[in-house]
Amino acid sequence: MKSFSIPIIALAAILTQGCVSNKKYAELQSANGKLQESNTQLNQRLQASEQDLSGSKIRVKSLEEQLVAERSNLAALQAALNKCLNSSSQGNVNISKLVDEINSSNKYIQQLVNTKNKSDSLNLVLTNNLTRSLSREEMSDVDVKVLKGVVYISLSDNMLYKSGSYEISDKAGVTLSKIAKIIQDYKGYDVLIEGNTDNIPIIKPNIRNNWDLSALRASSVVQSLQTNYGVDPKRLTAGGRGEYNPIAANDTESGKSQNRRTQIIITPKLDQFMDLIGKAPEQSKP
Repeated sequence: MKSFSIPIIALAAILTQGCVSNKKYAELQSANGKLQESNTQLNQRLQASEQDLSGSKIRVKSLEEQLVAERSNLAALQAALNKCLNSSSQGNVNISKLVDEINSSNKYIQQLVNTKNKSDSLNLVLTNNLTRSLSREEMSDVDVKVLKGVVYISLSDNMLYKSGSYEISDKAGVTLSKIAKIIQDYKGYDVLIEGNTDNIPIIKPNIRNNWDLSALRASSVVQSLQTNYGVDPKRLTAGGRGEYNPIAANDTESGKSQNRRTQIIITPKLDQFMDLIGKAPEQSKP
């Protein structure tokens, strides 16, 4: 580090030139003291400046390192952004494909709904036709269901037959005549008459078991439809299922009563089925 010593040299030069007065010497001493003090201050300021310069260099280096790090981060962020944009572009393609698939699925679901609505309309047409002439009392002994275009009419044995017999009762004639009218309205339909019993064994002369009883009851209905109401026998089939097609448990009287039934199954051929679809009423829009 440099020091400032010029005032001392100047004083020595003056002293070599000759003696001076005490007053002059005191003045020179005072000036020298001031110069020494100024020199000390300048040296202190120099040291402080050099320290500040060293600190500034350190801060500059630190800032340069931060700048390099930030540039590296910026490059990484740009790369991530580019990757995200590329992925987003691919994602848009996938989303568009997914939307197309969803729309296609919704269209198919709507077709199924429309088909079901039309099928429900067909079932409503058939049910209304079959029950339009039945009284409330008759409906208590008649159960009508339409499933997939096939009509199931279930008649209780109390309404159809004499007690413990396969002979048609007098009161059944009115109901059978109304059902025969519906059967005649759809001449191309096949008609299966199916007898069913509970699980209580039959004890009657000439009736061996419930198979016999169910088949005889179905045969009685077939013959009544043919003989009394003019239904073409070529369309009719009589069958017995005995106790082996129950719709309720046989451990209660109510269940046994439900199982003792004769079912009339009216099945349209394909061309009649398609005609009915065309006649089905339009569904009201929500």
